[in-house]
Amino acid sequence: MQGAGAQASTDLIAWDSHGELEVLIFELGGETFALEAILVQEILDLLPETFIPGAPALVSHVVNFRGKIVPVADLRLAFGMEPAPPTAHSRIVVIELDLEGEATLLGLRTDQVHEVATFRQATSEAVPTVGIRWRRDHVRSLIRWNDDLVVLPDLTAILAPAMGAAVTRQ
Repeated sequence: MQGAGAQASTDLIAWDSHGELEVLIFELGGETFALEAILVQEILDLLPETFIPGAPALVSHVVNFRGKIVPVADLRLAFGMEPAPPTAHSRIVVIELDLEGEATLLGLRTDQVHEVATFRQATSEAVPTVGIRWRRDHVRSLIRWNDDLVVLPDLTAILAPAMGAAVTRQ
């Protein structure tokens, strides 16, 4: 049974009227993550990235996406993982995220994109108060899926501070 605090964190997820959420499942540092499929604009093979001196480490590179300069976030840093070189399976997932009321295009570097799936609200668990190695405010929910535990990150909590810092430094 979930307590009131546990329910509150999963209430922020946009479950549909059937208690379902369509997601894109991807891998990062051996862990399984998912994000709302509605955010996804495109999944790209790796593109040439340009380093931006002075930018926050989380968003220190940009790519040219259809003529637009798009920051690329390395979520490994947000989750305390070691940097890793890209592989043949690495992809950039381009998303559109509302950051401070503005629709913002961002690329998310992933180790591998797996599939689009549908999660059921009944499989969603609140983030435990102990026993988790990541910052609790970076995780919206944990989802039981097949025989795996999938992390649904709070992209706004992760990216807004870095994007705000990038804008402030310009």
